[in-house]
Amino acid sequence: MDKVVVLDRDGVINVDLMTYVTKPEEFEVIEGSLEAISLLNKNGYKVAIATNQACIERKIISENELRQIHDHMKELLSEVGGEISFIAYCPHAPESKCRCRKPEVGLLKKIEKEFQTSLKGKFFVGDKESDILAGRTYGCTPLLIKRGGYGERVYGTKNSPPPEHCFNDLKEATSYILSFDKTFK
Repeated sequence: MDKVVVLDRDGVINVDLMTYVTKPEEFEVIEGSLEAISLLNKNGYKVAIATNQACIERKIISENELRQIHDHMKELLSEVGGEISFIAYCPHAPESKCRCRKPEVGLLKKIEKEFQTSLKGKFFVGDKESDILAGRTYGCTPLLIKRGGYGERVYGTKNSPPPEHCFNDLKEATSYILSFDKTFK
């Protein structure tokens, strides 16, 4: 399998609350993001999520509550004909200095193992500097989403991708990804 796209969650799929999404009702979809994932799926892409969720180690929510949020997201996505094939999350706070929390690459290794394919050269779509750095370090092609999260703060900084790899939303990034696909429908 070589059609894989990795997405950050908060600020790419849903609005980043700048705190934590602690229950399904707080999961506010960014307009067009679910349809963009569905379009990727319809064009043969498996979509994975790599997300930092320090709220678990900080005991703000449990892993079960995170699963409920993700189940809600998957349900909303299924209503538009899309799916997430795998979700890798880091439950640790930054102070833990784990190897899975972005900008470290542990989540990408987990996705690679799950899909049994290399992520080198694959697109990693995020809104934070940690997303861009993790993707770049691992050999992915990072794409920055400017609206819905932290992207405006990252855009134009020394770690920002070049302007042609920066988009307002996942819908625009998906059009760019599919422009490389000869089988685009």
